[in-house]
Amino acid sequence: MRDTVEIVGVNIDNITFEEAEKRCKEFLQQDKLKMIFTPNSELLVDAVKDPNFTDVLNNGDLVIPDGIGVVIASRFYGVPLREKVAGCELMNSLLEIAYTQEKSMYFLGGKEGVADEAVQKLNQKYPGINIVGYHHGYFNEDEEKEIIQEIIDKKPDIIFVAMGAPKQEKWIYNHRDILDAKIAMGVGGSLDILAGRSKRAPEFYQKAGLEWLYRLLKEPKRFFRMLKLPKFILLAFYDAKTK
Repeated sequence: MRDTVEIVGVNIDNITFEEAEKRCKEFLQQDKLKMIFTPNSELLVDAVKDPNFTDVLNNGDLVIPDGIGVVIASRFYGVPLREKVAGCELMNSLLEIAYTQEKSMYFLGGKEGVADEAVQKLNQKYPGINIVGYHHGYFNEDEEKEIIQEIIDKKPDIIFVAMGAPKQEKWIYNHRDILDAKIAMGVGGSLDILAGRSKRAPEFYQKAGLEWLYRLLKEPKRFFRMLKLPKFILLAFYDAKTK
């Protein structure tokens, strides 16, 4: 039975990073597609506004707290999450697991050229890694049908989807019954990091739970997006007090 904490209506797995890795390994031994979602404060604010998105997240097989704001908010509910589980780190771990176990993967999303660059770098880091295909995230309805058919034909074990939230989560959920894979994971901007177009915050910021501040310093235009963090904390505080 899963140990979860409900935060603003979304069930978040109360899990450590090591336990999340173990869960991923178990998923790779099963036949039915498992959905991995990585909500942070911004995503949970969007979920409050969009009940359909909340429903999608609550159907995830592994829903990790990808942000210190989510961990802080859990304390209002009296059941603190044990730790933040960064989606970027879990994706990197899943890549290592897939390489070691000779599992295949497909990358979908990002701007044109990003997936290509990410695949090139992965081939350099993991010689012989089994990447069966990739495609950028800008496609029309006809192209989408071709992409889905390609995924079905190539049968990757893992599909990494980088379309941004909530689009990537909804795409995974809406196609869960036809994608012949073991894991589909929403990875957002992590594909840009794989490609070398973006960098994660230095370790100091990560350990201090200040990755949001690092991103803001690097990209001041994110200021208005960052306003979702205090808004989320207030939403969670109010939600917890009314339960």
